[in-house]
Amino acid sequence: MEDYIKYIRNKVGNDVVLLVGCGAFVYKDGKLLLQRRRDNGFWGPHGGCMNIGETCEEVARRELLEETGLVAGEMELLGVFSGPHMTYTYPNGDQAHWVVMSYVCQDFSGEILPENEEVAELAWFDIGNLPDEINPVDKEPVEAFLCWVKKG
Repeated sequence: MEDYIKYIRNKVGNDVVLLVGCGAFVYKDGKLLLQRRRDNGFWGPHGGCMNIGETCEEVARRELLEETGLVAGEMELLGVFSGPHMTYTYPNGDQAHWVVMSYVCQDFSGEILPENEEVAELAWFDIGNLPDEINPVDKEPVEAFLCWVKKG
């Protein structure tokens, strides 16, 4: 089922829903490509909600292409993130409790797209100088990514 979240929201309104999210940290030459979300203005990796029938990696690849224009090659699973800190209320009142699978993508091709309906801005950041305004649900995955880089 395509666009699962719209289907669910039509049934439950703003009530809290359990969602599976998958995304990718695009990393190259000591820099991380992040997006500024249009809905809340926070920075974070590229990703989104799983549709019925998709695998986690398919979701991460689809979202990366939709949000950046980049095509992922090989990806490495960074981790699975869940817990009470993964509940968030969006500016429109929608409540979500996320279980997130994050991947690291150093192998990619394509041209970076300009902003779209979900992404206000895309920018490369030095790994030691990431923005402070990280999307609340992405804070734990970002910390895990920084640990991954240090283990390098």
